[in-house]
Amino acid sequence: MNIVLMTGNHPRHAYIASRIAASGLLSGLVIEEREEHLPAAPEGLPAGIEALFVQHFDKRARVERRFFPPAEYSLPQLPTLRVTREELNGEKTWAFLETLSPALLLSYGVHKLSPETLAKTPGQRWNLHGGLSPWYRGCITHFWPSYLLEPQMTGMTVHTLTDEIDGGEIVHQSAAPLVRGDGLHDLACRAVMSLGEELPALLHLFRDGGIAPPRRQRSTGRIWRASDWRPAHLTLIYESYGDQIVDRYLDGDFGIRPPKLRRQKLA
Repeated sequence: MNIVLMTGNHPRHAYIASRIAASGLLSGLVIEEREEHLPAAPEGLPAGIEALFVQHFDKRARVERRFFPPAEYSLPQLPTLRVTREELNGEKTWAFLETLSPALLLSYGVHKLSPETLAKTPGQRWNLHGGLSPWYRGCITHFWPSYLLEPQMTGMTVHTLTDEIDGGEIVHQSAAPLVRGDGLHDLACRAVMSLGEELPALLHLFRDGGIAPPRRQRSTGRIWRASDWRPAHLTLIYESYGDQIVDRYLDGDFGIRPPKLRRQKLA
């Protein structure tokens, strides 16, 4: 059995690729060249908001490199196609997928795949979504749980790939462990690691035909758009709560509501 992963080029993407490769089943990669990991602040921001913007993304880069150091988690040396966003759903990608003919196509951290792209793969297709569906579908879904004061809802969802944004049937979910002292970006990285640690066993279960049937999402939840996020949202994280939302949750300040997860029986 062979697997192809379509992913981005940030440290967390390399980590997930390395964990999939640890299964011994990964046969190829499609790498989408994503936006800069340290984006420039939009023009016209008030000075205080601009400072928070710079602080936020600088911390994200530092924390990701601490959790996923490039020297330890580099992209596997396998047949690889690098594409731009414009090329992602194009002839080069289609030819690459047809050549490798994966039994399982995985996507993580790439833009939406077109029906034409999905049709080039004969096997099953899963998305590794950085959020707990159906509550957190769409974009920036490791930010919104903390912003809404429910950091326990930070996690990952493996679901079947469909035309709906993060709306496919749920195969498996994992939640980030809540560690006292963690900030927003530490929590996001732990969410990625929690799934990464389980991926080899999950993929072996798939290879051996032991995956329990995926579960249909019982509600539409919410699809978060990139345009929903604004730099001013950072004031709640850093000024109102000092990036200590995990601690405040563990102290019981926001109430306790553990997520209900769909879990496969992993060895």
